[in-house]
Amino acid sequence: MDNLVLWDIDHTLVDYSGLGREWYARALVNAVGKQLNHLPFFPGRTERSLVREILTAHDEPDDDERIERLYAELEAIALASREALPTLGRALVGAPEILGALGGREDVVQSLVTGNLPSLASWKLAAFDLHHHVDLEIGGYGSLSEHRHDLVEVAMAQAGAKHGRTFAPGSVIVIGDTPADVAAGRHHGTVTVGVATGKFTVDDLAASGADVVLPDLGDTPAVLTALLREN
Repeated sequence: MDNLVLWDIDHTLVDYSGLGREWYARALVNAVGKQLNHLPFFPGRTERSLVREILTAHDEPDDDERIERLYAELEAIALASREALPTLGRALVGAPEILGALGGREDVVQSLVTGNLPSLASWKLAAFDLHHHVDLEIGGYGSLSEHRHDLVEVAMAQAGAKHGRTFAPGSVIVIGDTPADVAAGRHHGTVTVGVATGKFTVDDLAASGADVVLPDLGDTPAVLTALLREN
């Protein structure tokens, strides 16, 4: 296994625009009995950082017990919505094709670095049958840390442990739609790929220091070349 490819989910592989606000509003009422009157900036953030900001903005303690309570509410709401997810979002152009193409290679391990909770990540991908080629067990998830670069570190360590080898930073490709994704990969010296399918433009992602910037994932051969540096 020569390459470890770590995908962001929201606005990189799938688009569930507006769903996060709805779920957080319901979760806050269920967890602490308050209406949502402060909405954080979501792109590139981890679930832990979002939950902590929301709790603080609503004059609630941001201790681990309260954070876990909000996680549990988010998970319950997402589970109740699971069958409807295919109608609440969409797979982004090229996502099924590139995941399938990489999944067919013996020299690639695919997993996630995502701000989502593990269960939400799995369900969001499964709604469009995108989960089969991604090893969900070794991902870095947003419940772990407020800092996205910690998620990259966890994913690299878990992939190495599972496959009995160390993935050197140059063999790790971190892909996402925000400068935060790029910064998380750069923190560990990985290859970073920005995909301009979210709120940030090609120029924004280039300015953030991404090694490669793609307008989208639509051209599978070109994306393969960009990710794996093949000629």
